[in-house]
Amino acid sequence: MSTEVMNEGVEFAPIAKRARHIGAFSEMLISSILALVASLVLSAEAITLAANPNAVFSCDISAKISCSVVGASWQASLLGFPNAFLGLIAEPVVITIALASIAGVVFPRWFMNAAWVVYTAGLLFAYWLLYEAYFNIGALCPWCLLVTVTTTMVFASMTRVNIYRNTFGFSEGLHARLTRWLDAWIDQYVVVVVFVIIGAMIVVRYI
Repeated sequence: MSTEVMNEGVEFAPIAKRARHIGAFSEMLISSILALVASLVLSAEAITLAANPNAVFSCDISAKISCSVVGASWQASLLGFPNAFLGLIAEPVVITIALASIAGVVFPRWFMNAAWVVYTAGLLFAYWLLYEAYFNIGALCPWCLLVTVTTTMVFASMTRVNIYRNTFGFSEGLHARLTRWLDAWIDQYVVVVVFVIIGAMIVVRYI
């Protein structure tokens, strides 16, 4: 439809509703909005901590459940500025992709693959921070945990759509096998298992 022009009386035909993957993109939209909220809160807390290292936040429930303890660690500013600032940059992009896709926009393969690579890096970063908080910092930040959960959800949804649309260029046989797994919701079960493991680890160590 790229050669269509509206002033010649040719209308743009929207892609089929099923091909829009509205469920996956809706999940991506909700998750990225929650991640953006968490990033805003964490960014504000980082600025407050910079002005007052002894500041206490509402999420400072105990020595083990504390945003200020995590925020004061070097891991919270790995690149020389608060990690939450990255969320302020990335999440609006994801929100835009999700909204446009729900409306029927189909982004080029290279764009969706690039978005997936960037978000994969974000996912690895989020789980590295969770590892550091759990094993080295010795405290968990509820807002940080929300970012980990939502990042996982966005990654899962983006991967799901990219596999269905075969933006990765898999062979016909492998693509058919992967889509059968997606039709059986295998990817969603994996996400649930990951969340159960994280929840169990938190209960065992912090509750």
